[in-house]
Amino acid sequence: MEDRAPNPILSATGLRKEYGKGAALVRAVDDVGLAVRPGESVAIVGPSGCGKSTLLYLLGGLERPTAGAIELAGQPIHDIAESALARLRRRALGFVFQAFHLVDELTALENVELPALLAGASPRAARARARELLQQVDLEDRAEHLPSALSGGQCQRVAIARALANAPLLVLADEPTGNLDSAATTEVLRLFDQLRATGQTLITVTHDSRVAATADRLITMRDGAFVDETRLTGGTSRSLSQITGLGS
Repeated sequence: MEDRAPNPILSATGLRKEYGKGAALVRAVDDVGLAVRPGESVAIVGPSGCGKSTLLYLLGGLERPTAGAIELAGQPIHDIAESALARLRRRALGFVFQAFHLVDELTALENVELPALLAGASPRAARARARELLQQVDLEDRAEHLPSALSGGQCQRVAIARALANAPLLVLADEPTGNLDSAATTEVLRLFDQLRATGQTLITVTHDSRVAATADRLITMRDGAFVDETRLTGGTSRSLSQITGLGS
């Protein structure tokens, strides 16, 4: 019997997002369709203003589409109540942003445990999970530091750990290296390649070709639409030096 591909973790059909009206109408996302399967890492690239960040926010339920449908694990999310969407985001999705969006008044450990607490985990379980994740991103020795005492690369690694707090079905990353220098970018690239290798489903929008190279599939976007798609690896593992051109 022929093996069937697993059902998508996330799918979008006919997705459109418009702003303004009449002569001022802007179609930021224009009839996009996408299916992302469990364990797949997808990078979306394109020039500034092409709509890739808007698309990511639509897929993550941070914005509502003008038209089209989005399903997460088979459940429609494009038209559900805001309260239900907020619960789903907390439990099933992880977000990594260019600007980190850490809570300044909380330590690294407290930032990482926050999503689990908001999702209803006990303080003990949330704290244990946060410590485990900080260890995974090599920041256990910075657990009690505020974001102001961390470098940009360290802040982004805390943000990645926070995105994983609830073992999400899907992680969405918006320009995760956009505010980082070369050394910090290499640290984050290493983490993203580890996420891909361990089967975390991931969608990343990026200008950085090194970040895109950590994905299994590369989609190019222009003027709100997909214009090209390339399978990069077929699921095979690559070293950090292959991704960055640097030694590991």
